[in-house]
Order: sequence, then C-alpha cells, then structure tokens
Amino acid sequence: MTATVVLADDEAIIRLDLKEILTEAGYLVVGEAGNGADALALIEEHQPDLALLDVKMPKMTGLEIASVLSGRPTAVVLLTAFSQREMIDEARAANVAAYLVKPFRRHELLPALATVLQRVAEDRAFEVEVGELGLAAEDKLETRRIVDKAKDALEDAGLDEAAAFSFIQRTAMASRQRMREVAEQVLAGTLTP
Repeated sequence: MTATVVLADDEAIIRLDLKEILTEAGYLVVGEAGNGADALALIEEHQPDLALLDVKMPKMTGLEIASVLSGRPTAVVLLTAFSQREMIDEARAANVAAYLVKPFRRHELLPALATVLQRVAEDRAFEVEVGELGLAAEDKLETRRIVDKAKDALEDAGLDEAAAFSFIQRTAMASRQRMREVAEQVLAGTLTP
C-alpha cells in the first residue's frame, strides 16, 4: 500500500524534512504548500489519504482546513509548536485524526501516521455511513463477519492472524476498496497474498 500525502507548512525546511521522512518510509507525497489556501486546493485536487498540516499558516490555518474537510476521506494530522488545551479541543471538534507537537521525530511521526491510516481503513470497513452508502447496522455486522471469515481463510492458508488482517487492510487501502469487498474476493478465491 502506498499512502498519498499532502504536506503544508509555511516553513520550507519543515516541509523538506517531512517529505524526506515520508518518502523514505514509502509514502507518496502528492503535493506541498506553504499556505493554507494552496494546501486546501491540493487536497481537493489529489484527494490524498493524509494531509499533514501546520496549525498556523498564512491565508488559512490547519484547523480551518480540517473543518472544511470534516466528513471527507482525507485524514488530517495537525503539526504545531503549541500544545494549548483550547487548540486540542478545536482539533477534536474539526475531526482531526492526530495532533503532533513540533519538533517531532521520525520514530514518533511514522507510528502515529500508521495508526491514523489503520483507523481510516477500519472506518471504511466498519463505519455505518447511512447518508453516503445507505448501510444499516446489520450490514456493519455482516461486514465484520465476512472480514473475519476471510481472515480465517487466510490463516488456514498459512498466514498468522495479524498478517491476514494486514493483507486485507493493505489491499483495501491500495485499491481504494472497502475491506468487505477485499474479504469477499479472498473468500471467492480470486485474491490471494
């Protein structure tokens, strides 16, 4: 799976550092911006999996962008030098996926992003999206049942439980499918690791 990312920070050196860390870790940086307005335009153009946004930027803040993107598939991770309580509350209200305080380190950043991507994948598979997809609670339970059944089939084929779930999850994210669709392909025998 190659997760796509848009970076936005008004400090070019921070963008450069982030891009280097992410690229070395296998992420695909599809856009960079030095202000919030340009960042939002890049996010709308590329529809990335992740948007790493500085909280305080010219033209539009990271929080303002997060509010605009609320309910969309791009997960927002805010970067800031400030850890003020009210800002954290605003970030929660804007459905921000994670909040990282600068200076960040590679060994802190990458696990945080992996956790965000895992949550996004699980949400795509299990969240009841009544307005968008018309799923009912029974469908949510059925999705979990199908994913578990596919995971069991992969375990019977020699994968351990974590590897089986990871295969379904990575395949879903890479192909932009729901985990249920991938699980159904595994069960039909048309998809193998």
